[in-house]
Amino acid sequence: MIDHAAARAHMVATQIEARGIRDPNVLAVMRTIPRHRFIPENNQDLVYKDGPVAIGEGQTISQPYVVALMSEALRIQPGTKVLEIGTGSGYQTAVLCALGAKVHSIEIRPQLAERASTILEEIGAGDAHLTIGNGYEGIPETAPYDRIMVTASPTSTPTQLVHQLKNGGEMLIPVGERNAQMLMRVKRQGGSWNEEPLIPVLFVPMTGDVT
Repeated sequence: MIDHAAARAHMVATQIEARGIRDPNVLAVMRTIPRHRFIPENNQDLVYKDGPVAIGEGQTISQPYVVALMSEALRIQPGTKVLEIGTGSGYQTAVLCALGAKVHSIEIRPQLAERASTILEEIGAGDAHLTIGNGYEGIPETAPYDRIMVTASPTSTPTQLVHQLKNGGEMLIPVGERNAQMLMRVKRQGGSWNEEPLIPVLFVPMTGDVT
């Protein structure tokens, strides 16, 4: 029987704190959220692996360090309104909720969305609203957002998502072809925006129709 609390503490110490993540709220949440609940039974031996893990339908749950890095970089405060593109397993959604965000999350694959919704409800994840749809379109009816987090990689920054940010809002998004992706911080400034490269990353490609 795995001691999940001890395993999470070890994961945070060796994979996250050791790489420079310092936000105490992010570290506390990563020690608390039951990561194993979001990973299919056939991959339970990989729950605390230092890398992404398959969750079905060609998708993955992100590497713990990447989840922590993006969560810290998004600078969540209680009540921050976040649009998440790519619910996936629901793990990142749970982390954002535990940090106090009001999360609107969209997933293009109905089975993944339904599974994530069930798990989030079972663990009492908090203020999350899940939608099934095309991530390139975002969720304009509940815009504008303080922050947007994209967890799949388009080849260029989707303009429609930028315009769902409030003025001064920020988006974290991996951009590029599969073997040449860069995590970008995009900040909206009126009708334009600037993009700051953060670190090289590897995410699954973003699917759906470009709008």
